[in-house]
Parts: sequence; C-alpha cells; structure tokens
Amino acid sequence: MNSGENRRPTWETYFMDIAVLVSKRSTCIRRSVGAVIVKDKRILSTGYNGAPSGVRHCLETGCLREKLNVASGERHELCRGIHAEQNAIIQAAYHGVSIKAATLFCTNLPCSICAKMIINAGIKTIYYQSGYADPMSNDMMKEAGVEVVQLDKK
Repeated sequence: MNSGENRRPTWETYFMDIAVLVSKRSTCIRRSVGAVIVKDKRILSTGYNGAPSGVRHCLETGCLREKLNVASGERHELCRGIHAEQNAIIQAAYHGVSIKAATLFCTNLPCSICAKMIINAGIKTIYYQSGYADPMSNDMMKEAGVEVVQLDKK
C-alpha cells in the first residue's frame, strides 16, 4: 500500500465533503445546508437551501423567521427558501433522473417535511453531519425503513 492510498477518503467522506461544498452556495442567513443524492457511487443530483429560482434571496430581503424569532425546526411555511434536500429531489425530477433506492448525503439531518419527501422518493439511506430540532423526522424515517447514519464532522 503506498502513501497515496492512506490519504484517500472513504466514499462516505468523499460525498459528504461534496455536500459541504454544495452548502456554500446557500443563500439562507440562518443556516447553510448542502445535499447530494448518490447511487452506485455516482452523483445524481445536488441541492442547497435558498429561495426558488427567479425569487429574491433572503440575503436581499432579510429573514422573516429571524424577524419573527421563530425557533429552528418550527413554522417552515414562514421561509422563502427551499431546503437542500428538497432542491436535490426537485433537480432530479426536473432532469428526469430516478433517485429510487439512492443515498442522500446532507450536512444536516432532514426535517420532517424533507423526511416525507425522502421516503416517497424512495431514498433508502441518509448520511448526515449535524442534528436538527425535529424528532418527528427520525421517527418517520425509522418507521419507513430509511437507514440514517451520522458521520463525524471534521
């Protein structure tokens, strides 16, 4: 084994590193999140959180949730943005890419709204770095048989 092989990241680390990079495109003031959907070690779709295409970003308009002092994980309807996981699923659908039986790498544990989409999209495994204040998400994914794995942050 040469020294180059020792520095080579695992597949999980590789795809999570890409999700972290994708999160840097986020236009959310409160939290930058990135998501990557993978199947057979190939990237199918990516997404980050921010306003829909053609709509002003929170960086321009300010954050309504912040102004109203809404806690993390609550009142999702009071946000201009789309979550990273939602954007990754939407991008796959927009381009006609099946994500059935795929794996999602996300910088944050998905919320319950995203969990419902993930379950119905047929995603089977989720790797994430940081938690999220939404216990219903874990409960639903467990019930649906979606494997959820937390990876260590670097």
